[in-house]
Amino acid sequence: MGLLTILRKMKQKEKEMRLLMLGLDNAGKTTILKKFNGEDISLISPTLGFNIKTLDHRGFKLNVWDVGGQKSLRSYWRNYFESTDGLVWVVDSADKRRLLDCKRELHSLLQEERLSGATLLVFANKQDLPGALSADDIRQILELDEIKTHHWQIYHCSAVTGENLLEGIDWVIDDIASRIFTMD
Repeated sequence: MGLLTILRKMKQKEKEMRLLMLGLDNAGKTTILKKFNGEDISLISPTLGFNIKTLDHRGFKLNVWDVGGQKSLRSYWRNYFESTDGLVWVVDSADKRRLLDCKRELHSLLQEERLSGATLLVFANKQDLPGALSADDIRQILELDEIKTHHWQIYHCSAVTGENLLEGIDWVIDDIASRIFTMD
């Protein structure tokens, strides 16, 4: 039995997944995580390091790492790549002036060897704000159709209203489960 097979069998018993939630600062990563977990979202401050939440959802144990997105923290993102099953990339759909920076950071992440094979979920967040770009606009600006190295999907969402959060998380779980928890 190869190491990969052994690791798959260990993960299968636990039905555990590691999700890494990244994006530029103020994209709504922490708000998404708190909203999904049913926590109060009225007082959220910038994440100056990371938050870890373990959530039980649909029989899976999700270890979600929410890492701060300030420019000064981005060089530390690589410290969180190990054993990542899914990357949740959060985009502020109303922050048009930083979308090219957002695209550059995302495509740089996708080159990382330790994230190869990770499922990519893109949340086009803040759809409740006036002037927010559609998920289709975000898909084009971020050049998501060019991504051939990862399974990916984009969902428009609102961390404040909770719109599409469940659908996005369910998609990423299904995609990861189809890769990791398959029987040999």
